[in-house]
Amino acid sequence: MSKQETINSSMEVEHWDQIIEPKGKLLELNLKEVWRYRDLLWLFVKRDFSAQYKQTILGPLWHFIQPIFTTIVFLLVFTKIANIPTDGIHPILFYMSGITIWNYFSSCLTATSNTFVANAGIFGKVYFPRLVIPLSTVLSNIIKFGIQFLLLLVLISYYAVKNQNFHFGTSWLIIPLLVIMMAGMGFGLGIIISSLTTKYRDFTVLIGFTVQLLMYATPVAYPLSFLKDKSYAAWITWNPLTPIVEAFRFALFGTGSADITGLLYSGGFIVLVVFFGMLIFSKVERSFMDTV
Repeated sequence: MSKQETINSSMEVEHWDQIIEPKGKLLELNLKEVWRYRDLLWLFVKRDFSAQYKQTILGPLWHFIQPIFTTIVFLLVFTKIANIPTDGIHPILFYMSGITIWNYFSSCLTATSNTFVANAGIFGKVYFPRLVIPLSTVLSNIIKFGIQFLLLLVLISYYAVKNQNFHFGTSWLIIPLLVIMMAGMGFGLGIIISSLTTKYRDFTVLIGFTVQLLMYATPVAYPLSFLKDKSYAAWITWNPLTPIVEAFRFALFGTGSADITGLLYSGGFIVLVVFFGMLIFSKVERSFMDTV
């Protein structure tokens, strides 16, 4: 090959299947790339669900056992001992409904908050959009929510036949929206915390304790009406999770009312949390391998 041919050959434009470039813009989220890796996303969803109870005796039955035992504890403590009313809803259904929607949020939050630390080995070996991991966690937990929601429907049907009282109307149509809102809340807060844990491991220790405290600051084990004369009621009302839990019970049982203003407030909070969470996550993923 002559010298001229060598030069011409080197000047030919090479075509690559993928070009990995450093991110320079703050608002560069590159969501199209996440969509391109949707097959990998579904693989992670299957992995998370199948591996969650691998090498356990009861396996997926834990999805039923956990809410049942929590409901029994709430029934004993809040109804039998504290004598807290449940707004005319049967106590078992009241607690089970709150636990079901809360478990989905807490599962999404605790799992996504450990994204960088738990998956550092994978991130250090192969490239893919890091946002795929927390998204797969949110989607895999929807299966767990579906199982617990099915248990809730069985109990609702049982007490409906027993008491000849069953509410089923257009209010049920907002349930998917409420689940999406809970997913967004858990996802947004989770990726913010996961970004902070790359430098500050204290958040890993505090997250479990904080989620437990947050549950008692949300009307999961008591109705919001019970706090109407309490001095701290305003703090519970400002909790963006409160309108979602209250609306979930309203949709199921038709008791009380859905606070539209509160839901709009929660929706706005979720949009901000998800947006800023993705910005922080996108920034941290560039250099987290140096600190994790």
